[in-house]
Amino acid sequence: MSQPLQTALSGRCLCGAVRYRCAAILYPATWCHCESCRRASGTSPVGWFTVALASVEFHGDAPRTHRSSQGVERRFCGICGTPLTYSSALRPTEIDFTLGSLDEPDRVTPVDHIWMADALPWDHPADGLPQHAGTRTAP
Repeated sequence: MSQPLQTALSGRCLCGAVRYRCAAILYPATWCHCESCRRASGTSPVGWFTVALASVEFHGDAPRTHRSSQGVERRFCGICGTPLTYSSALRPTEIDFTLGSLDEPDRVTPVDHIWMADALPWDHPADGLPQHAGTRTAP
């Protein structure tokens, strides 16, 4: 597994109303194929990277929050609808951001696929990256 990126990142929604800046990623990025992410984003898979929640600064409009399931909150732009974050009560000091919202998305490369048990029949990548039925066993 490749090493996490060691520098700060920034990103925004499609319309630019919500901007963020955060510290370096904690774990290598991943592609998620779960039903919840698919429905929240309208696509499959969704690329995610994880940072320390305490390092996140939002600028411009505050993102809207939706409790998508028990213990899970997702943030998005209230104007254009861009999905931005995922946070879980099981990881209270961390937050995940969508790779597509990064200002420089080419700086972060996913290293695996998670929740393949939920993947649609046509959603089985042949990119050679490890595929996990559920979450990673270790970041």
